[in-house]
Amino acid sequence: MLVPGSRGASVRLLWPRGLDPLCGFTGFVHDDPHSEVDAGELARMTRTLVHRGPDDEGFFRKRGVGLGFRRLSIIDPVHGHQPLVLPEGDLALVGNGEIYNYRELAAELEGGGCRFATGSDMEVVLHLFAKMGSSCLERLEGMFALCIVDMRDPLLPRVTLARDRLGIKPLFWARHRDRLWFASEPKALLASGQFQRALRGPALVEYLMRGFVGGHQSAWAGIERLEPGSFLEWSRGEAPQLKSWWTAPISGPTPAPEQGEVLEYLDRAVSQRLVSDVPLGGFLSGGVDSAGVADAMMRAGGKPPELCTVSFREGEFDEAELARISADRLDAQHHVAIQEPDPEAVVDHLPWHFDEPHADPSNLPTWMVCRMAREHVTVALSGDGGDEVFGGYRRYIHEAMEQRLRRGLGPLRTLAGCAGKLHPSLESPPAWLRGKTFLTHLGMSPARAAWDSAINASLPAALSLLNPHLGEELAQADPYPGWASHYHRPVASGPLYRTQFADLRTTLAEQLLVKVDRASMAVGLEVRVPFLDHRMVERFAPLPLEEKIKGRVGKLALRRALEARLDARVIAGVKRGFDIPVCAWLRGPLASHLTDHLAGLPPDWFDLGKVQTLAKEHLEGRRDHGLVLWSLLVFEAWRRRHDCEEIAL
Repeated sequence: MLVPGSRGASVRLLWPRGLDPLCGFTGFVHDDPHSEVDAGELARMTRTLVHRGPDDEGFFRKRGVGLGFRRLSIIDPVHGHQPLVLPEGDLALVGNGEIYNYRELAAELEGGGCRFATGSDMEVVLHLFAKMGSSCLERLEGMFALCIVDMRDPLLPRVTLARDRLGIKPLFWARHRDRLWFASEPKALLASGQFQRALRGPALVEYLMRGFVGGHQSAWAGIERLEPGSFLEWSRGEAPQLKSWWTAPISGPTPAPEQGEVLEYLDRAVSQRLVSDVPLGGFLSGGVDSAGVADAMMRAGGKPPELCTVSFREGEFDEAELARISADRLDAQHHVAIQEPDPEAVVDHLPWHFDEPHADPSNLPTWMVCRMAREHVTVALSGDGGDEVFGGYRRYIHEAMEQRLRRGLGPLRTLAGCAGKLHPSLESPPAWLRGKTFLTHLGMSPARAAWDSAINASLPAALSLLNPHLGEELAQADPYPGWASHYHRPVASGPLYRTQFADLRTTLAEQLLVKVDRASMAVGLEVRVPFLDHRMVERFAPLPLEEKIKGRVGKLALRRALEARLDARVIAGVKRGFDIPVCAWLRGPLASHLTDHLAGLPPDWFDLGKVQTLAKEHLEGRRDHGLVLWSLLVFEAWRRRHDCEEIAL
């Protein structure tokens, strides 16, 4: 059984449904076991995560160890507490997420004599860790971030922090002022008052280039991000040890799928994620990913799911009609909301939840669909990850075309690159041609061309927005080498899979999944992502090029598999990004907010003359600078919301 305790000690966990609720956690371990844990400080940190768990909180304090936990009560408001502590009081856990195979693991442990007090998946994890140590991570199937403190040596507790394979759940840490710190979100660490609210200079450059901050360092000076598929071990008197416990396949390609194999994997992943005693539904766009998930939900659940779609008045952004076709085919209850400009969300609400700068325009519709879904369900399945696994992005299609041309042109590629430099650049190119022409990419290495297709601005363009003195200081702060280290890891695979691998490790984990996590946590919605089942990633991400792309059509293997299940119009649908009409909104309903926030940018950080020129040209309709102005608006809103007044070089 588990040891019951008061607030501030250990607390008992009883969770009828088995999978633990939405939550967030934070804490620290002092170097000195005799250091007193400041209860007020721990409570202050924990309560910054109230949006991740508005209904309940729990604390553990013992021998310099402080753990805090916030919980959303879905079924039983009395039970379900963490931190979770074994009876002997020497092993404690706080965790966020779900372990889908916990029943099988529990049966295995019970066969060895283990006895459980609850049906909680996290109790299973704690007992499994007691038996196997960190090697137990390889047995876990699900999405999770964990902190386990082993106090069997009372003076030398050993801390293990771990994150799931794909980075679905977030986890941050720091070694600072004689403590090891950790939290689901950086704002919890900042609330301690022990950290400088300073932005890393290189993070600013990366943000201006990519629209987000990635890698093992967070945007905040001194705060690290635990990377996907990694764990950290630390004990007093030692340096933190970072280790990888999983990575996407680095060899390939894998064989073409057999008949029915893709559907078998998809159905299993969806079925596993339908375990719930609370209302459950899904997101539905016009694409095959979400439609395929919705279809699999009905097949596994035996009834039409509730589905939610965001619609746009602007036709080029709207997929509501294709979504309606899929919903009608399933006879599903289909909720549709029209996305309108929402200045308060852009400049106040979302910047608080994205406690690193994050300029993805789809943050707003993602938050809206989560908010709409939460009115009807507590858990939603999404189609996120399908593009990364099966090869669906437009820039992947472009890269496949480049790959074929490179083989045909041979040494003439250099001449193509020179022609590209002479070719007039486009004012508002499509995403996969942003900043460069097709010919220019042919003159680059495959790695450089893939990077160029994925960024919003080149390094010189980003530096040109900065105060010249700061730009000079940050001239070498190029994020490309970090991205390229992932790109070059796969062996015996073509350039496209290398790009997919880099996206799985960077853009997916650091942009897309951050967006989904923060937007859903802001409204108390749990989002599950079947396409990121690690078995699907391992089997289908390394497929050969001919199984992914033909001509201008991507995700071939997935489309072929779903032909018998989905409407032909959905199968043939053109890929659209989940974006908003940024350029028009900045000239219209967001214009005053843009002007106000650009005027507030720190002059020691930015070249305000250059910024104001861009704004004037855009607002007058002479040039289209929508993406860069959007990133500057979002950045200043974030900076104000988090009281970031310093930059660390």
